[in-house]
This record gives sequence, C-alpha cells and structure tokens, in this order.
Amino acid sequence: MVGVIFIPIGILSLLASNRVVEIVHRYDDVCIPAKYSTDKVRFIQSADLSKNCTQTITIPRHMKQPVYVYYELDNYYQNHRRYVKSRSDTQLQNGGVSNTQNCKPEQNLLGNASLPIIPCGLIAWSLFNDTYDFRDGTTKISVNKTGISWKSDREHKFGNVKPENFPNNLNESGVWIGGASLDVNKSLNEDEDLMVWMRTAALPNFRKLYGRIETDLQANTVLNVIIHNQYNTYSFDGKKRLVLSTTSWLGGKNDFLGIAYLAVGSLSIFLALVFLGAHLKNRRSLGDINYLSWNKKQQQNGNTRS
Repeated sequence: MVGVIFIPIGILSLLASNRVVEIVHRYDDVCIPAKYSTDKVRFIQSADLSKNCTQTITIPRHMKQPVYVYYELDNYYQNHRRYVKSRSDTQLQNGGVSNTQNCKPEQNLLGNASLPIIPCGLIAWSLFNDTYDFRDGTTKISVNKTGISWKSDREHKFGNVKPENFPNNLNESGVWIGGASLDVNKSLNEDEDLMVWMRTAALPNFRKLYGRIETDLQANTVLNVIIHNQYNTYSFDGKKRLVLSTTSWLGGKNDFLGIAYLAVGSLSIFLALVFLGAHLKNRRSLGDINYLSWNKKQQQNGNTRS
C-alpha cells in the first residue's frame, strides 16, 4: 500500500519540479576586474571604484510570469548564535533605545551613546545591498519588490519606525564596508528588503527573495543584467548568485521530494515481494493447536472431571 501510494506522488512531484525553469548565475567571481583578482577585498572595500558589472543571461525555456528573482549566498552563517541575537524586536516594533543590549557592537553609531542606531544590531547592519537591473535589448524589465516579505512581519514584527543614524556603506575612515543604507523617510514596515533579510536563514547556504518579474520571458531571450556588485562576501570566501525561477503547484525546483517518495515506495514494494516470495517458498507449518493456552485449559478441566 505504501508503494502504491508513494510512487505516483513521487512521479507527480518530479514532473512538477521539471516544469520549473530555474537559472542560477554566479557573479561574485566574474564581476572583479582582472587586476584585483588576487585582492578582491581591496576592490570591494574601495569607495572610489565602480562596482557595476554587466552579465548576460539566456532564457533556456519559456518562463511564465511571475518570474521570481532571488539572491543566493554561500558560506554565510546567519545562524551564528551571536548574529541571530543581535537585534531588538522591541525597537523594530516601537522604536526607542530600550532593550538594545543584544545589539552590540552595532548599538550606537561610532560608540556614541547620543547616536543610537535604529534599527540596531548586526543583522540590520549587514543588510544585503547588491542590486540588479534587467534589460531585454534596450527595454528595461521592471522588478516588483512589493509583497516579498511575510505578511506577519509587515503587520506585527515591524512598526512605523523611521531609521536613525544608519549610514552604513562607509565606516568612519571612509572605507567601503558593504551593507545597504536605509531610507530615513521610509518606515521599517515599508522596507521589505530589510524584512526579508532579517528573517535569518537556518543554513549557511540560502536564497532570499529580491523581487518578481511580472512579464513572461520568452525562450532564447538574452537578458542584459547590470549588477551592482557591492556586497562584501570576499572577506570570508562567500559566493553570490543571481537566481531566476518560476514555480509550480509544489513550489520551486526541488527534485529531492519526488526522489524520496519514489525511493521509499520502490523499497516498500521490493520488500513486500521479497517477503511474499519467502512466504510462498517456505510456508510456515502450523503448530499443534492442542498446545494453545485455551485448548490446554480445556484438556486440564476434562482430566479433572474424569
């Protein structure tokens, strides 16, 4: 029964996964000028060097809208205990500077208590700031960045709080450190990039939603992507990828679920056949029913009466 149920589910899952069109393009290694190939950290931390990089992506199959745009980071441990705790949920909801002890060392700007950082903490301070501009020839393809965060985050975790003392990007010495700055005129519950980033990943390799392309992309279309390669992953040998993906009824591309169902279903049927064959070849002989407990009891009662 397990095999009969699981194998069709596995086949349907694999078919759904194969219908998903996914493009994964790594760019952190190619968006570095040749003369900085041995000193990538110096390049990314220099505020005077242009970080723009143009890449081409060919669409292999028709991609029906919405096409989801993700950025993918490898070797980035958002699950580190100190990093995860470096935030103040009270401040994110209501503002103020109370209950911000966990935010150290990004609690006050330049260590000055009169310049509290809002939102404080390492998570917000390290906000991803690479950007992507898509063009089909000379036509710009817009990316919708609304509705990419969790509804519960917008309504409950982040409040009508404006950022303060959050320049980021450059440190006090004028050295580029990466990390996006925030718009002081935009409330935290309106900044969906921040909300997506602050929902920390459980694994060191992860994807986060950047936006949605709400037009179909035809097969063999060549997209020019202007990448603003600003985020510093070179200090810890991290990797950056741009991902374009459609979805199915099962979600994004994921062959593992279908393979797991097929494996378990096939193993169940195989074991059922093995045990059936063993049973037919070496049938278990029936025991003497006289040794059953209730029969023995009846025999004892009969002997007693006689």
